[in-house]
Amino acid sequence: MSNNHILLAARILLALIFILAGAMKFGGIEGTAGYIASVGLPAATLLAWLAAIFELVAGIAILVGFQTRNVAYLLAAFCIFTGFVFHFQPADQIQFTMFLKNLAMAGGFLALAVAGAGSLSVDSRRA
Repeated sequence: MSNNHILLAARILLALIFILAGAMKFGGIEGTAGYIASVGLPAATLLAWLAAIFELVAGIAILVGFQTRNVAYLLAAFCIFTGFVFHFQPADQIQFTMFLKNLAMAGGFLALAVAGAGSLSVDSRRA
């Protein structure tokens, strides 16, 4: 398996959670807004819509390899921010595991930002 195939697999695996999470938020935006409000963030409904749109669009961009480096940096920052704001609860094993998952995904996105999308991507075709 070539590095380009491995980068494609990495993009698919990293994108999947964001595409699905973003799409599911559209069907339950009130629940997402409630969760956002529960941590004290203002404008929860607006933030819920922005999160849904960002997750879906950024996930698709990573999947197809469009603006991969830039989107990967944004998703790394998103993972770190949401990890600390929503999941940093060391006393709760499930939440702390989700926090660590967010940090691990951020690491994957940083690696993708450095490596780029590979030749099996929109970025490669545009170059």
